[in-house]
Formats: sequence, C-alpha cells, structure tokens
Amino acid sequence: MTSMHTLLPVDYYRLPFCQPSGGPKMENENLGEFLAGDRIENSPYILRMKEDMYCEQVCVTNIGRAEQKGVSANKVVRAIRRGYHNNWIVDNLPAASKVEDDQTITTRYWQGFPIGFLDDEDKAYINNHVNIEIMYHRVETMVDKYRIVRLTVEPFSIQHEFEPLEDDDDDDAEEEEGEKKEKNVVATIDNPILSCNQDIKVKNHTDYDMVYNTNRKPQPASGKVLFTYDVVWTENPYLHWASRWDIYLSMDDAIPARVHWLSILNSLVIVFVLTAMIAAILVRNLRRDFSRYNRLATDEEKADELEEFGWKLVHADVFRPPSFSPLLLSVLCGTGVQLLAMAVLTILFSAMGFLSPANRGALIMAQLLLYVLMGILAGFVTARLYKTFKGKSWQQATLLTALLFPGIAFLLFFALDIMAWTQGSTDAVPFTTMIVLLVLWFGISTPLVFFGAYFGYKQDPIEFPVNTSNIPRQIPDQPWYMGSLFSMAIGGILPFGACFVELYFILASVWMDQYYYVFGFLLLVFIILVITCAEITVLFNYFQLCGENYHWWWRSFVNGGSTAVYVFVYSFVYFKQLEANNFATYMLYFGYMSLISLSLFILTGCVGLLTCLWFNRAIFGSVKID
Repeated sequence: MTSMHTLLPVDYYRLPFCQPSGGPKMENENLGEFLAGDRIENSPYILRMKEDMYCEQVCVTNIGRAEQKGVSANKVVRAIRRGYHNNWIVDNLPAASKVEDDQTITTRYWQGFPIGFLDDEDKAYINNHVNIEIMYHRVETMVDKYRIVRLTVEPFSIQHEFEPLEDDDDDDAEEEEGEKKEKNVVATIDNPILSCNQDIKVKNHTDYDMVYNTNRKPQPASGKVLFTYDVVWTENPYLHWASRWDIYLSMDDAIPARVHWLSILNSLVIVFVLTAMIAAILVRNLRRDFSRYNRLATDEEKADELEEFGWKLVHADVFRPPSFSPLLLSVLCGTGVQLLAMAVLTILFSAMGFLSPANRGALIMAQLLLYVLMGILAGFVTARLYKTFKGKSWQQATLLTALLFPGIAFLLFFALDIMAWTQGSTDAVPFTTMIVLLVLWFGISTPLVFFGAYFGYKQDPIEFPVNTSNIPRQIPDQPWYMGSLFSMAIGGILPFGACFVELYFILASVWMDQYYYVFGFLLLVFIILVITCAEITVLFNYFQLCGENYHWWWRSFVNGGSTAVYVFVYSFVYFKQLEANNFATYMLYFGYMSLISLSLFILTGCVGLLTCLWFNRAIFGSVKID
C-alpha cells in the first residue's frame, strides 16, 4: 500500500485484511524491487478464467474499535486518513482505479485504488467490496488460450448486515461443503443487495445505483466487516498483448504529448537564445582578440609601449593548478563523468525500449549496475586530471574516487532505511540486500576505479599550449557582477529553465507513483541541459579571463553545478503538493532530494569544467605568446 502523503509504503497485511489460506507468501523479487519498496504477495481473492463471479465472500475480519473522541483510532482509520491506496496486480498488470458518482465515471491508471474514504463529517469508511473488471483476448495461434490485457478495480463501501457462520464438523456441514466446494461462504447476509441475493437466479454485477441509490449506508472502518468481490470478464479482441501497457504509460492521456513538446520547444528557445548570445558576444570578441594578439606590432606601437589587456595577460597563469584542493576537484570531476555516463546510457536504453515498466525494478537495477561499471571511467579521469595538477597523493585520490560519493550516498540511504524500518515501511531494505549493495560497491565498483586509475596514471598529463610561470600574477579587484554568487545565480537559472517541465513529471513518477516512460523526450531535454550548462559556463569563463582572473577551475565547476541548487529549491515548492505532515516523510523526501541534487551538481559541474578546459586550451593555442 502506498500514500503520497507519507511516502512510506507499508505491507498490505499490516492491516487486518483477509489473508489467503496458509498465510501470505512473498513472491521472488529482484534487487530493483527491493530498493523501490515493492513487496508482492498472494491474496485470498480467487479468479477463474472467463468465469464471472457475483458477491463472492472472502472473510469476516475485525477492523478494530470505533472512532471516539480522545481515543486513538484503529490502524485502518489511520491508514485511510493518510490516503493509503491498495496496489493489486494480476498477470503483472497493475490495477487501475475506477471511481463513480452521480454524474461521472473516472478511471485512473496510477496509484492503485483507495482503501477507504472520509465523509463530510470526517468519519472514515472502508471499501469492503470491489468489482474486479478484467479484459482479455484470445491467443490467435493457440486453442482455448487467453491473455489478460487490462485490469480495473472499482471499490465500494457496503454495510452488510450478516451473521458469521459457525464452524461445524458434522456430516451435514461436510456434505454442504462438498456441494459448494467452489464457493466460499463465511456469513449469511440479512440485507443483501441484488448481486448478493442468493435467491435471485439471474444476477447483475454490483454497480453504483445498486449500492448508493437504495439508501444503504457505507461500511464504517470499525467492528466486524464482511469483505466481498465481483469478477467481470470482458473480451476485447482489439486490444493486443503488445499494447496492453500503453494506457498505463500514457495514463489514459492524462498528460498529453503536447505538454512534452511544449517543454522541448521552451528548452530549444533557451538554447537558441543562449547560442545566439555566445555567437554575438563570444565569437565576435574572440575574432577581434585573435586579430589583435596575432598581428605584428608596428615601430610606432613598440615605441609607445602600448600595454596589452584582456585574457592574453593571464597566459602564464591560466593553467596553474587550482589553489584549493586539486585532489578534491579531480575526484569530483571523475565522479561527474561516472554519473554522466550512467545517466546517458540509462536514458538511451530506456528510450530504445529495453527498460520496460513491465519488468519491475529494471530501471533502478540498470542505474545501479551502470554506475558500478562506469567506475573505470571515474578512476581514469581522476588519475589523468590529478596527474595534470602535478599531484603526488595518487593512492588517496583513487581511494576517494571509489569511496567519497558512494559513501555519502550509502550513509544517507542507510540512515533513511533505518527511519523507514522504525515506521514499519516496506521501503526498509532487508539486510541481505544491504550485503548485495556492499558487494557491488567494494567487489566491483572499487576494483574498477583502481583499474581505470592505473591506466590514467600511465597516460601523459594533459598538454597545455602555454607554460605556467613560477610566480602567480596578482588578480585585480573584480566588479560585483563577476562574483561567485552572481555567476552561480545566473549560470544555474537558464539550464534549470530548460528542464523544469520534465523535472515536474519525473518528480511525479518518483513521489506520486505515476508512470514516466517518455524517455525520448527526456533524452532531448538531457542533451539540451548539458549543452546549456556548457554554453553558460564558457560564457562566464570568458568574462572571468577578460577580467584577468585566472582562478577558473573551481569557478567553472560551481557555475556548471549551480543548476542543482535551483532543483533543490524547486523540491520545496513541489513538496507542498504532497500535503505531508509527518516528520519521517520530511526526512525521507528531503534526504533523497538532497542526494539527487548533489548528484546533479557533480554531473553538471563536471560538464562545465571539462568544457571550459577545452575552451581555454583552444583559445590560448590560437594566439602567439612572446
């Protein structure tokens, strides 16, 4: 069961619902399902292919004490107030929720169906009856074989007046049980609705009018409750097996594709404006600078000893290693390349259709395994860059690459996992899964980082077109608009503006259990994000060098990563939609959002730094240095 108010999924059988004979049994699940908090168990609801069922009884169970002022509510009432939904699966298809009132019928293909509702007086009622509507079609190549192509559940709250059947071991009871072996009867209903009336031979399935237009009261979430269900089979020869997930992925066109196209158009406009700005300012100024720096000075100019100005003056310092922690910058850059490669490959494989939501947990497993395998790139980039900085602590740099970011992520994940465990949530990862994560980290990722670092240190340092002087040049006072905070504020808002629409849908899929499968759009937006980060960082880097400030290493990394600051701030705005009022929910949401923002900061920061490194090598290699 899931709730977008608490963000803490809980086990279905944590509440006093009907259980299958022999108790619930857990299905075999993969690593991705465990990390996502999915726990699939069997149920007491019996389905028979193409056999309609009418008001089948499941069990009678005691929900708990009635609601009273000053008395703690029972588990079911608390779950209803927190907005928990059931998530049922038949043949790997999730259940859509069908809600009906006097005027409309609404079907929602995400978040499951509610376990109950609150009336106008804030009293809780439980949905103790469900219509399980199943569409199927024939298998063309096989005889008497059928496939399920859609599952819809319509919940009702029906206050049955009933007498539970007492257990009786006499022969008459055994004979009756033998005659009605296929039908589970646990109570005698005194006021049955039409679908539950055993005296009516021709029955209709339970519907809205049958339940609510007969002045029947809903079932309060307290006391003994009889659970029943209908099963409705409908043949649909036009819905093919390959297309059965389409309506779930599109959420029945709840979000039109036009919204994503408008998002792409908005992003392209930002890219075109930024590119035009670079073409107008950067390219024109660079051509003028190249012309001025490369031409031979006349005798009159030599006599006047005209002083040079601009970015050429810092040629002896521009490639000086950063004054603050070259080791940390190398480690972060290597980690950024690792995250960038993981993100590109994951989105690419998803856009090509390899990571289908029908394969539960596949997306998380792909991200995890690709991150582990890309450790070889992290080690190589860190080693090559750190050698360029003339660093001597090679072992420390490699070890930090293998342990720093994964260590932060694992410690945060472990702390949030303990919190989920204290709340009794299925988000809590089992101990064996923790062992698997540690094996992936230390058994595969860390050796690959050292392997990549070995080849990185074997390479020659990155060659620069100019030499670095022994004495650093004094940096003149900089205007306020060239400060770090201002450049971060401007440098982050444009890339964020290019991707915030898709970010909304991604957050909805993560925190509101909606499906996100438009990875083709996401691939375009991600490419636009990378291009925008690169362009805006290069632009600020040029202005910085023109101001004779050669401390560009960390500045370019921070300017590129400033997009993540806007993402983290936006997470506060999005959090209002969840209507959460639980401390554990606050910690869970902002804990994972801080980890996501940190990952994006390192990724986009690495893009900014590597782009500025290429740019600086290109422009200083194009001018004559005396």
